[in-house]
Amino acid sequence: MDTKPLKRHQALQSLSREHHHGLLLCRKIREGFRHNIPAGRIKKYADWFWENHLTAHFETEEKYLFPVLPAGSSLVKKALAQHRRLRRLFAEARETSRALHLIEEELEEHIRFEERILFNEVQQLATPEQLQQIAAQHSSEFCDDWSDEFWKK
Repeated sequence: MDTKPLKRHQALQSLSREHHHGLLLCRKIREGFRHNIPAGRIKKYADWFWENHLTAHFETEEKYLFPVLPAGSSLVKKALAQHRRLRRLFAEARETSRALHLIEEELEEHIRFEERILFNEVQQLATPEQLQQIAAQHSSEFCDDWSDEFWKK
């Protein structure tokens, strides 16, 4: 079986770029803890990233990408379960350090799953009209104007 990744269709490229920024969030969380940055300081950035980037990203995937796959798809069920779990982790206010560690691990796992498996399946099954709709509904310009670069120490 050929597991070589497909070249990402243009309609999905902006979502893939957002995945790259999500992976950078994971790295920044790891670096923050490695530098012994207080969890509250890291959480402020994670919350900003969630509000300004991830919520819209999840909504776009759920509304335009996931419906491309067959009803009841195990891939969609897995992605939706991961989205629900990540929403709960970002909303966690009591065990901040634990939640951040889990976000870092689970967000990276989720992104790898979508990039390696789910997006390839969407790309293979989507009609030209569906791809056009995805492209029309989603384009992103990533802006990370966060001034507290705790991950650089």
